[in-house]
Amino acid sequence: MADPSTYRPAPGAIPTSPGVYKFRDAHGRVIYVGKAKSLRPRLSSYFQDLAGLHPRTATMVTTAASVEWTVVATEVEALQLEYSWIKEFDPRFNVKYRDDKSYPELAVTLNEEYPRVQVMRGAHRKGVRYFGPYGHAWAIRETVDLLLRVFPVRTCSNGVFKRARQVGRPCLLGYIDKCAAPCVGKVTADEHRALAEEFCDFMAGRTGNYLRRLEEQMQEAAADLEYERAARLRDDIGALKRAMEKNAIVLADATDADLLALAEDELEAAVQIFHVRGGRVRGQRGWVTDKVEDVDTAGLVEHALQQLYGGGSESVPREVLVPAVPEPAGPIREWLSGLRGSQVDLRIPQRGDKKDLMATVQRNAQQALALHKTKRASDLTTRSRALQEIADALELDSVPLRIECYDVSHLQGEDVVASMVVFEDGLARKSEYRRFQIKGFEGQDDVRSMHEVISRRFRRYLQEREQTGEWAVPEEDEPGAPEPAAGARDEEGRPKRFAYPPQLLVVDGGQPQVAAAKRALDELGVDDVALCGLAKRLEEVWLPGEDDPVVLPRSSEGLYLLQRIRDEAHRFAIGYQRNKRSKRLTAGELDSVPGLGETRRQALLKHFGSLKKLRAATVDELCAVPGIGRRTAETVAAALSSRTPAAPAVNTATGEIIEDGADQAAEPVAAAPQTAPSQETP
Repeated sequence: MADPSTYRPAPGAIPTSPGVYKFRDAHGRVIYVGKAKSLRPRLSSYFQDLAGLHPRTATMVTTAASVEWTVVATEVEALQLEYSWIKEFDPRFNVKYRDDKSYPELAVTLNEEYPRVQVMRGAHRKGVRYFGPYGHAWAIRETVDLLLRVFPVRTCSNGVFKRARQVGRPCLLGYIDKCAAPCVGKVTADEHRALAEEFCDFMAGRTGNYLRRLEEQMQEAAADLEYERAARLRDDIGALKRAMEKNAIVLADATDADLLALAEDELEAAVQIFHVRGGRVRGQRGWVTDKVEDVDTAGLVEHALQQLYGGGSESVPREVLVPAVPEPAGPIREWLSGLRGSQVDLRIPQRGDKKDLMATVQRNAQQALALHKTKRASDLTTRSRALQEIADALELDSVPLRIECYDVSHLQGEDVVASMVVFEDGLARKSEYRRFQIKGFEGQDDVRSMHEVISRRFRRYLQEREQTGEWAVPEEDEPGAPEPAAGARDEEGRPKRFAYPPQLLVVDGGQPQVAAAKRALDELGVDDVALCGLAKRLEEVWLPGEDDPVVLPRSSEGLYLLQRIRDEAHRFAIGYQRNKRSKRLTAGELDSVPGLGETRRQALLKHFGSLKKLRAATVDELCAVPGIGRRTAETVAAALSSRTPAAPAVNTATGEIIEDGADQAAEPVAAAPQTAPSQETP
């Protein structure tokens, strides 16, 4: 525990300008980011007597080892920089609303010649009209299915659309009148765009005039004795009304607003957001977070607004209704208005329908917090019991808060890969998963593969610790190492690789695999990591140097957790191995030519039409292809001439040898008989 007085800035050294500050721990990791209208009084408040600080603030300042700040011109700039740094450094003492999913939205691609209605997630694209978000994708599809009866806008992918244009035949939706079939010219591009715009108008809430027009047309058809047309219009009106019922009308005027409500206690806070567009609730979302910093309701609202709108995936409406307005309110209003491009009204609803709806959002937040506490209490109890059972069975000094599991996968000795999965506090940390390619040897040897993987992983850990203390970044990446983990940080506080050792290392296998992993650890001098193996046959737990396994009861929560970790490692390894095998099997003869990328490969195949003609081409003929120089042409000619041409393809239905048909822009189908599929070895 650090003494804040040891790193307190000198008196008068802190400026009085607006700015953003960072607290770092002894390893240089950013643990807290904050902003202030005036840096001097704000930072000075952290260095008062610890007894006068909030317990969470006291924990933060005693964990920190240094503080630094950046001066900005305005409070709006401070707000933007604070959000950027929180996203970049992921400080442990900042409130972060973690959303476990991306919410689907109904999108109309008005930026295309023939607009398409589809479900989209993620960041908004220019020229696309969005409605939502919705809680479930099936809710969007139900609404679209009802509206396609009246607004038959295309919903097919670009590939299906192009294929229908080529063959001159629409898809099934075109035959059942749920698509206007612009692909075959039943409607023009302008007529189809008009349909898409009417669809958008209806979804935006402008429904009254359209329904009245349909009712008038139905009455006219009935008066003209066109009963079939009148019946169809009647069914169209019913479909539109059912679609309208899916979005309850909550406000009399065509209001566009987001309503945000909070439910909180001393430890946690839940936020619920209702998206109202055109006077209707179009979507709902929510998060729950730990209150790791001393923050009031207004501060929680500010963090929630940063999370909601800062990423750019959510459009800002004209009104944002909140339970408390952050002080000062000017910078946050200016920031929201800048994102929207026009004035945004940020306020607390005082009366009328909006206040009533805010009460509904508040009740949802309270229910979400209560449900979260119920689930978390049960989950924490189960996970704690599982970790304690593992510690007792393996005779560990403490419960293993970080567990790493390794598995090897291959197909008859080819495409040998390995996986590393990480569980912390009994939960998967997918951002820290790692994949390895076995490159030290060729062939099938699970024991040797396990030794290589463990050696590479802990060699990286020792290199980082030895170079610049405990948190250094190695100069050269290990083969097969993917993206950085979120836990360890470099000197700037950003994530990096392989920095944290586990308390427990689990390998998928029995005595041989455990012995190989133990040998790798001993060779590197790592003696502070517990090791075990989980064998699939009888779910036995093997310890290094033991002749008999540890057998956990079948009802043991500890055994269930180990099985879950082992199965996750197996799934991750199998997925990587299948991906590598698929790429290898689909690779063509040109894929391995050095210096020849995808664009020039396609240019060669398009120019000559087939690999057969490409093999027969001279260097001068290859140079005639745009983008192919003489050196590249010579390389391609040498590579193709050194390979034996594949056997001709055979039509299995007629026995006919296909000379050129299968040689078009891909490798020919081999004539060798197929063998039975072999079993994948995890």
